[in-house]
Amino acid sequence: MMSVLVPVLAFAGVVAVVGLVGVVMKNRDTKATNRRLDAFTTGKGADAGQHSQANVEIWKEQAFDDDKKNLLDQIMPKFTSLDKVFEQAEVNVKPSTLLSVSMVLSLLGLTSGWLMHLPWFIWPLPAAVLFCLPWAWLFFKRKQRLKRFASQLPDALELLARALRAGQSLPAGMHVVSEEMPPPVCQEFGRVYEEQNLGISLEDSLFNMCERVPNLDLRFFVTSVNIQRQTGGDLAEILDKIGYVIRERFRILGQVKALTGEGRLSGVVLLALPPALFMVVLNLNPGYLELLWTTDLGIKMTIGGLVLQILGAVAIRKIVDIKV
Repeated sequence: MMSVLVPVLAFAGVVAVVGLVGVVMKNRDTKATNRRLDAFTTGKGADAGQHSQANVEIWKEQAFDDDKKNLLDQIMPKFTSLDKVFEQAEVNVKPSTLLSVSMVLSLLGLTSGWLMHLPWFIWPLPAAVLFCLPWAWLFFKRKQRLKRFASQLPDALELLARALRAGQSLPAGMHVVSEEMPPPVCQEFGRVYEEQNLGISLEDSLFNMCERVPNLDLRFFVTSVNIQRQTGGDLAEILDKIGYVIRERFRILGQVKALTGEGRLSGVVLLALPPALFMVVLNLNPGYLELLWTTDLGIKMTIGGLVLQILGAVAIRKIVDIKV
């Protein structure tokens, strides 16, 4: 009975989620259409006398703002917007598309557990793993892009300092960085330059870049620029010092990673060994592991083992994660 009930419940859950998506998309399309018509006909929130082309872009951004919201943003509005994560990862995939792929993979995981004749309570395990794979890929892309930005930032600051010494203004120096540096740092500085051309102040443009790129060194740069614009001083020298500090931090961080490499590798092996051994023994001799879910003592041991695995992962991460 249980072997038939679980697939039926899984199918019903998928149908319910798809129906919820359809209802939300239908209501959202109607509201978005009305907002677009109001924005383009009345010009609400725009200054009709200045920057007509820029106003059209602002109207478009306001009108299509609701279209950019995905299902998860509507269900969980208090959480961090997924649009920002996708922008930081620079992937040409919509959040709704990635969610759909995750749901399909999780359904395949449930089906594979049923076809392999695994115990019913193990079926959610491959489903959860397959559901998390697309999101793991997304956050991996985000981490790689932010890492490239952090490594390119010292060179960008030095190039900006040289442009300032050559007599160019700060916006012009950012334009030089956007043309000479590789992505992603050229994209972010180029966006700051374009925002200033549209009339946004330099402080707001730099603040927007900090919002897009969560980097501590970048915040140091933005804070230094804002202070220098208020109090004066040699900005080129300040940028050189910030670039030197960033390079020294990278050097020390490399030494820390080399010294903690053994601990990180040991943590990976210790955390991966129990589930890998469990799957091997389950494939070779399933009856040997049945005591873990058929007896009260076995269930308590299984729960205790999972809790200890989580505590061990947290402890190892705390040991090897050294802030620089």
